[in-house]
Amino acid sequence: MNRSMPLFLRIFLGFWLVTIVVLGSAIFAGNYLDTLMPNVGSLTSDSRHPDRPAGPPRVFVRLLYELQNAPLEELPRIIRSSQNRHDVEIYLLDTAGDDLLQRTVPPAAVRVAAQLDRDRRRVFQRRGTQQLLGHQLYRADSGPLRSVLILRAPRIPLVNLLGDNFWLRAGLATLVSGLLCYVVSRLLTRRLAAVRGAARKLAAGDLQARISVREAGGDETDDLARDFNHMARLLEERISAQKQLLSDVSHELRSPLARLQVALGLAEQNPANATAQLPRITREAQRLESLVAELLESQAERSDLEQHIDLVALLDELCADARFEVGDINRVKFHSAVEEALVVGNGTQLRKAFDNVLRNACSYSPAQTVIDVQLRKTATRYEVVIADQGPGVPEEDLARLFEPFYRVDTARARQTGGHGLGLSIARQALMMHGGTIDARNTRPGLAMRISLPAWAQDPA
Repeated sequence: MNRSMPLFLRIFLGFWLVTIVVLGSAIFAGNYLDTLMPNVGSLTSDSRHPDRPAGPPRVFVRLLYELQNAPLEELPRIIRSSQNRHDVEIYLLDTAGDDLLQRTVPPAAVRVAAQLDRDRRRVFQRRGTQQLLGHQLYRADSGPLRSVLILRAPRIPLVNLLGDNFWLRAGLATLVSGLLCYVVSRLLTRRLAAVRGAARKLAAGDLQARISVREAGGDETDDLARDFNHMARLLEERISAQKQLLSDVSHELRSPLARLQVALGLAEQNPANATAQLPRITREAQRLESLVAELLESQAERSDLEQHIDLVALLDELCADARFEVGDINRVKFHSAVEEALVVGNGTQLRKAFDNVLRNACSYSPAQTVIDVQLRKTATRYEVVIADQGPGVPEEDLARLFEPFYRVDTARARQTGGHGLGLSIARQALMMHGGTIDARNTRPGLAMRISLPAWAQDPA
């Protein structure tokens, strides 16, 4: 499954990581400074016996042991190795104050040795950026000695700058955490900024505004971007459909209005024969009234959808009405695989939807042919198939049958008085009930398949 870490977890881990980095850096810096330059106060007293001096840092305990017990000829190597490894100066002074390796002893080391001579076993001092550690030793081959270790200041500029300055440390920690939080926040909110920008473009009238996002996967912000793109796409389709509907309505109204104006013009030119134009004027006015009524019906809002309708009874009644209108009791056949088919919805709208489809089949099916209506039940839905034996519809036009004002054969549609709104009204009514409708050619004829959800408490 291609899905990234959830946004909540990313925010949690992101800020947790920032906290860990800041605290870890502070602890590491403190420990590192203490390792390089031990604090004088902590080294000059014993926590168990404050009146006694404390022992040297553990890193030098082994060194002092080696200086006291290693063979004399090994001492130069041990001192050079320890100085390079620990960045420290090591001096071994005899009772006369001379270095065992014959080196020049710094004055600071001489002063530490002098303090050791005053019956002190350990001495710790801090002078500027250096710390000095003095310790008394005894070697069997050399007698009593004084070891003096001079800890140099760290050679890291930033560490030297920070030192023990609290405000510098706090400022650096604040700066680092601020930068990390900024980066994390930008990464987490860049998708939201993209959604905001696209929403502003959409509000400004750019219906093609979209957000660049992968087709699947990602986190919640990717889901939000995909949902926004889906919303924008539907909005563009709806507005385009409204514009197309307005264009179609204008086109449909233009013809009867033009004929109406011609008839009125002829009546004005020849008042004596004005009555001859009245049938034409009446007919065109009726066409306009019929078209406006269908338009209002096609745009009707959702009404009461809480009625329980039996499709078996409804279809049986509509088929009987169709037989009466065509004047042939054998023209329309109805077959139901169930005795009762209850659905929930608006009875008037469903009646109009099925009536439009059935009338469409009767209008375009040749005389003496049979229109077959079948009802069956699937797991959770009812399916109604209304099939005629007419010429059918070109395959490329099947998907457009349910568009407003669409007619495969304009001349034939006008002969039947249709405006191309019947199937569109039927589809809209069925969609309001959670249903679907589609068409397919049966050669000969056309079959309309309607599906509606069954009432949940209807026994299987």
